[in-house]
Amino acid sequence: KMAAAAGGAGVAAAALWSEVNRCGQNGDFTRALKSVNKILQINKDDVTALQCKVVCLIQNGNFKEALGVINTHTKVLTSDVIAFEKAYCEYRLNRIENALKTIQSASQQTDKLKELYGQVLYRLERYDDCLAAYRDLIRNSQDEYEEERKTNLSAVVAAQSTWEKVMPEDLGLREATYELCYNSACALIGQGKLNEAMKKLQKAEAFFLFALIFLQDVTEEDIEAELAIIHGQMAYILQLQGRTEDALQLYNQIIKLKPTDVGLLAVIANNIITINKDQNVFDSKKKVKLTNAEGVEHKLSKKQLQAIEFNKALLAMYTNQADQCRKLSASLQSQSPEHLLPVLIQAAQLCREKQHTKAIGLLQDFADQHPASAAEIKLTMAQLKIAQGSVTKACMILRSIEELQHKPGMVSALVTMYSHEEDIDSAIEVFTQAIQWYQQFQPKSPVHLSLIREAANFKLKHGRKKEAISDLEELWKQNPKDVHTLAQLISAYSLVDPEKAKVLSKHLPSLDTMSLKVDVDALENSHGATYVRKKAGKLTGDNQQKDQGQGDVKKKKKKKKGKLPKNYDPKVTPDPERWLPMRERSYYRGRKKGKKKDQVGKGTQGSTTAGSSELDASRTASSPPTSPRPGSAAAVSATSNVIPPRHQKPAGAPATKKKQQQKKKKGAKGGW
Repeated sequence: KMAAAAGGAGVAAAALWSEVNRCGQNGDFTRALKSVNKILQINKDDVTALQCKVVCLIQNGNFKEALGVINTHTKVLTSDVIAFEKAYCEYRLNRIENALKTIQSASQQTDKLKELYGQVLYRLERYDDCLAAYRDLIRNSQDEYEEERKTNLSAVVAAQSTWEKVMPEDLGLREATYELCYNSACALIGQGKLNEAMKKLQKAEAFFLFALIFLQDVTEEDIEAELAIIHGQMAYILQLQGRTEDALQLYNQIIKLKPTDVGLLAVIANNIITINKDQNVFDSKKKVKLTNAEGVEHKLSKKQLQAIEFNKALLAMYTNQADQCRKLSASLQSQSPEHLLPVLIQAAQLCREKQHTKAIGLLQDFADQHPASAAEIKLTMAQLKIAQGSVTKACMILRSIEELQHKPGMVSALVTMYSHEEDIDSAIEVFTQAIQWYQQFQPKSPVHLSLIREAANFKLKHGRKKEAISDLEELWKQNPKDVHTLAQLISAYSLVDPEKAKVLSKHLPSLDTMSLKVDVDALENSHGATYVRKKAGKLTGDNQQKDQGQGDVKKKKKKKKGKLPKNYDPKVTPDPERWLPMRERSYYRGRKKGKKKDQVGKGTQGSTTAGSSELDASRTASSPPTSPRPGSAAAVSATSNVIPPRHQKPAGAPATKKKQQQKKKKGAKGGW
């Protein structure tokens, strides 16, 4: 009986294995999995059945369950048996570090493991190792997957060019597919060759549209998804070229298509936010939600994710979310302590809160802790000092940046600021230090001679003639044939030592050597000269005599006498202060006080004055409003329910107008 049972189980297992084989060939892994489970009920430790189960689960996308089966049967499914499947499940579950350990722990490195190893290294952004792995694969493999390996190799080169700013080497890859063209375009963008990159992308699009002729079962969604990636990169090039309107239009077209690639949507949303900057923040707040989609962190590189976080912090600052901005920038600083942007964002937020001193202190602390980044931080500190009006302190900060002291831009900025503060000695000292640096390290540099000349001009402008002469003599020694420098030197000496100027003037070239060979006839016959000559030639003969005659007539005309005032009396001496304003004349005693104020409250009991109506509050409150004059301050919209503010009568208005208004009020009606 036992033998019969065993024989029956064997027959059933064989039938099940046949079913598994048939379903596997047909790609029906769900039915194959059911048959494998029945086999495992017969023998739960069947290694082949367990391997088949893991493969079926992977084919159905159940990576977590497949990894669970592997970890549950570790005694049977050893690393030698199922290393690739385990590493692949970990890779698909975004457990990249674990996948790398699994691959490295395998006793035998198969071609499948090497392929996966290259993918893992790419995800870990270890591009040099990845490049070496793919080169080895291409060299030692000959199968139908060679084109895919070349595509992956070009992707590694593009990543190096984009994220590590490495000049890519020519791998000799023939751009026969749209993927290779696209990756080549990405590498060109990393090098800053934007026009060439745009042509490559256009070529990639053409390749893709041509390939659709030979592809079957391609949905419209698949076509739009592939084109969206190419168009997104085109829009990025337009943005880098400063064509932000065109880039924005293309970005929005891609978003309207609603592609399923969350990484692509996140990058496009981030780029739109960078275009908006501090404008259109409502649109930016909507777009930032796309960067928070699930799975984005697994689709983008570390630098892309970091850039998105930086832009989130800046958006929080622009939308006056101070706490959120501080929280995000602090998180970024903890992740990248040596990065400049987090501390700059924090300083910018403090400046928006008018805490400039605290911002400068924060920047100073960072500069002390990270000397390598001190130069950029100190430039920001100087800018804040200038914003506060402390130009001298800003100059002190700039002069503390030793590696930039000799740069022409820094010298120019310092001299300008010192000149603004009228500190000429410090400005000259800046010139001197820069000239000494070039004299020591780059004496033949054209910048050296340019700085000497600028220093001489500056000293001449501010009356330091002797110092300027010393600089000009140094320049002339460097190039004795420089006539321009010699002329400047002679001009400077003429102000200090005329005799020395005469001696130096002998070194000037003669007039014969300096004269230019000019064809006078050709010059006179030129269009401009002919026009002038014709204009001048009209004044000949009778016209010239006529003009002379008119000139004689003009000379005979008498000068008109000035008009005298009507009350002019020649016997009375004119007031010598008549040209001065009345307030500035010596006999001005001020305006006489009005009589209204003196009369208020005076007179017999019950009498009224001209200003009594102004003091009668009840009459003012009960009087119906008059229609306001066009353009008057009291006019308000008829549809407004807000009570308009009362406007006081101007102090200098005449009393007669007040009386006229009172008369009008007597006959006025209650409405407007």
